[in-house]
Amino acid sequence: MAEPASVPVDPKRVREIKIKSGVVRRLAKEKVSYQQESEKLSQKINKMKTESCDDYDIKKQEELLEESKKMISDCERRLISAWDELSKIMKTEKDLKDTEEYKAAEIVLSEAKVAANRQ
Repeated sequence: MAEPASVPVDPKRVREIKIKSGVVRRLAKEKVSYQQESEKLSQKINKMKTESCDDYDIKKQEELLEESKKMISDCERRLISAWDELSKIMKTEKDLKDTEEYKAAEIVLSEAKVAANRQ
């Protein structure tokens, strides 16, 4: 039995969706990772302060914490931009909705929605 003929899909458009969704996924993971690191550093600093550790060591840990916080805001800024860009592409490429890459990108967008502050 012959399969129904399908419309050829432009591989460049599909590849762009795949790349953009990979960027969104990576940035969402990166943001979560920096948030976890910041939380651990905060706890470590508090513990060091209660144990009366050396001020120099505490100061160095606080510097690391500030760097992590800067990275969180940087990741968030890049994630919002990437999320918006992928969302825009998904709206203009509706004809690709039956491809695996499009379906995967929809999942990535929904999973990264909270991390990208998109409601």
